[in-house]
Formats: sequence, C-alpha cells, structure tokens
Amino acid sequence: MLRRILIANRGEIALRVLRTCKEMGIETVCVYSEQDRDAIYLRYADESICIGPGPAAQSYLDIPRIIAAAEIADVEAIHPGYGFLSENADFAEVCHSCGIAFIGPPPEAIAAVGDKARARELARQAEVPVLPGSEGVVRDVEQGLRIAREIGFPVMIKAAAGGGGRGMRVAHSELAFTNGFLAARSEAEAAFKDGSLYLEKYIEGARHIEIQVLADAHGGIVHLGERDCSLQRRHQKLIEEAPSPFVDEELRARMGAAAVRLARLAGYRNAGTAEFLVGPDRRFYFIEMNARIQVEHPVTEMVCGIDLVREQIRIAAGEPLGYTQSDVRLVGAAIECRINAEDPDQNFKPSPGRVSAYVPPGGRGVRLDSHVYAGYTIPPHYDSMVAKLIAYGADRAEAIAIMSRALGEFVIEGVRTTIPLHRRILATQEFRRGEVSTTFVEERFRR
Repeated sequence: MLRRILIANRGEIALRVLRTCKEMGIETVCVYSEQDRDAIYLRYADESICIGPGPAAQSYLDIPRIIAAAEIADVEAIHPGYGFLSENADFAEVCHSCGIAFIGPPPEAIAAVGDKARARELARQAEVPVLPGSEGVVRDVEQGLRIAREIGFPVMIKAAAGGGGRGMRVAHSELAFTNGFLAARSEAEAAFKDGSLYLEKYIEGARHIEIQVLADAHGGIVHLGERDCSLQRRHQKLIEEAPSPFVDEELRARMGAAAVRLARLAGYRNAGTAEFLVGPDRRFYFIEMNARIQVEHPVTEMVCGIDLVREQIRIAAGEPLGYTQSDVRLVGAAIECRINAEDPDQNFKPSPGRVSAYVPPGGRGVRLDSHVYAGYTIPPHYDSMVAKLIAYGADRAEAIAIMSRALGEFVIEGVRTTIPLHRRILATQEFRRGEVSTTFVEERFRR
C-alpha cells in the first residue's frame, strides 16, 4: 500500500481525499496557493507546501511546481482530485517519468478519452451508441453549417477539450449557429487554450445519465450503476441522484455494459465515468468520458457502500478490485445538492467574500462535504462550489424528505448561495415525480 500521497488540489475534494488517506493510515501532503493559506484541511495534513500565488495558472495548474513539491516531500503518489490537472495526460506522464504514481488512469487512456472527438470514435469501435455529429474537429463556421444541415437542427456545439459546461452552445437555427460557434470557440480558447469544436445532434427533453466504472490493472472492470445529473444550469450540474428515477434494471444493465466495453477498449484503469444522454424513448447516446473522480461521486458511494477514493488508491497501488459485477448492489437512494457561492436571481453571478455565519445541517442520513467555516473567505480565483450536501434514505421519497429538511437547516451568511434555489427545485412536483430533463431549471426558473 502507498505510504505517502500528495493531494494536488484544493477545497472540498482536497479534504475529501485527505480523510480517506487518514483512514487508510497514509501520510498526506497538501499543496496550497497563497490565497488558500487559511484552508482548514491544511491543519489535518502531515505536511503543507505553498506552490504559488492565487491564480490557478501560477499554482494548481503549474506542473513543475507541483512536481517539485512532490519531490521535496518525498511522496510515492499524487492524487489530482477533479478539475485542474486531473485529466491532463502530460501531467500523468511527468508523474510516471519522475517515479511518482498518478492516482488516475494511464496517460494513454486519459489522452484516448480526453479529446471528445477521439472519444466518440473509440465509442463507435466499442459498439456504444453515439449521437449523430461531426466525425472530428470542425474547422470553421462554414464547415459546421454544412454538417448541421446534414444532421438537422437543433445541434450542440462543444469544445473538444472541454468540461464543466464551458465551450458549449445549443443552436436551433443557422443564425444561432454562427453566433454560438464563435462564442463557444472564444470560451474554449479562454478556458482550455484550445478552441477546437465538434458538433452533436441535440436531443430535446433528454436526461443526463452517467455510469461510474472502476478498473484495475489485472483486467477487472465493474460499473457501479448510474447517476442522474439532469438538473443543470448552463450545462453545469446542480443536483445529482443515484439511482436514477428514470432508469430501470434493463436500461441500467445495457448502459453499464456499454461503459465497461468502452473502458476496456481504452485500456482504462482507476475510476472513470461514462456520460450519456438518454432520450424520452430510452435510447441512450455516449457523449464523453471523464477520466477522474467526479464531483458527484458521493451519491454512488452512499448507494453502493464503496469508498471510491479508497478504491482509486488501492488500484494505483496495484491491488485488484477483489469483487465482480455480481457483487455490486444498489441499496436505497441518495441525492446531492451542489451549494455554490452564486446568486441564482442574478444569472448565477459568483458571490465570493467572507462567510460571516456557517451552520451546517446534520442528523440521520445527512452527509456534508465542505471546506468552509465561519470567517472563511471564498476566493474569486476558483470554482464557486463551497459544499456538497448529500441525503441518503431507504428510498427516493425519504431521501427527498431528508434533503429538504437539511437544506432548511443549512445557514451560510455573508455571501449569496444556491441553497434557496435547491429548496425551490425540491418542492416542485416535477422533481418529486422524477420528471425532469436537462432544460428543466432554465425553463422553470428562468428570470
């Protein structure tokens, strides 16, 4: 087993990984930017190293600084969390070349599934359904329009190197396509330093369903069921749940088998997630694979009883899974609300600043993953998520009841948050019946 791990991330995921390491008896080294020097998880780490100024490009995205910290701290492995360098094949390769285990997929697998256009081709080879779309990167607006006319409007314009909802636009007409293409390219260049785009057919009324997979270095691959991530705003997830109220046993088996085939063909190891769009007719289409731990992984942990970070570490240490698909059982229901420091009434405008009061919820069935405390200052440099509130119940109705109660208890003052929006969403009959799609929030709560 690994002895000492560097956590190359910040916020709640840094604390989340640190906690599992502590439970496993593994020493931890946390890196931090000057902006994060008051982060609470630094108190729990065995060692902390400052790697630069607040802007991520000068700290959490600076590969030489992180590698230097790892060598100084004499760690055996690096856990990248999610975001930042977690899906950077070059970073994974540098880790390996320096004799440091990367707790994630091999560089080749990251590269294979990381580029969205390449991942689509890999899915076809694995006989996984894909949406009609471009066969690769679209050169310019003119080529894109020709492809859009062939597959039919509406179409989704997506950044090939994208993630987190950035570099994405839906076009319902030729005029909207031109504007959307230019806007998506500009956003992709700013976010990923890569303006490459590709196109997919846009499915009206679709649900966003993803399948969690685990793969070891000995040929063992399992899926851990699905997460329903349909409740989104601007293509970024707000609420996730497992299992999905829309997916039955037969559909779960087909989607799970597809995700496993894709992972096996990609030579995948460690934790990963295959994401699908599912139409009202229950036909599913592969959209991308995330080669990292997901923000919403807790709902899978709750219904499967499996610590996904622990499994990541075990796999990186060369251990076999130790169980097969028939051993995986889904019990109960879990819901996660992402609590962001944003103002939903002002088009989700970020709300950084000092947290003047912080009262977390508790009680039966409540889990809270957060790095925030009273007096903490939410910095402007990073993602606005400040907490993940997870509710677990014997069934979906109980999970909703527990989540509603927990949201009512949760107090964060000094900044605006999405807590009031979550309460409004959970109160709708559509959510309670499980009858939502990826456009529900924008259509129901548009301002």
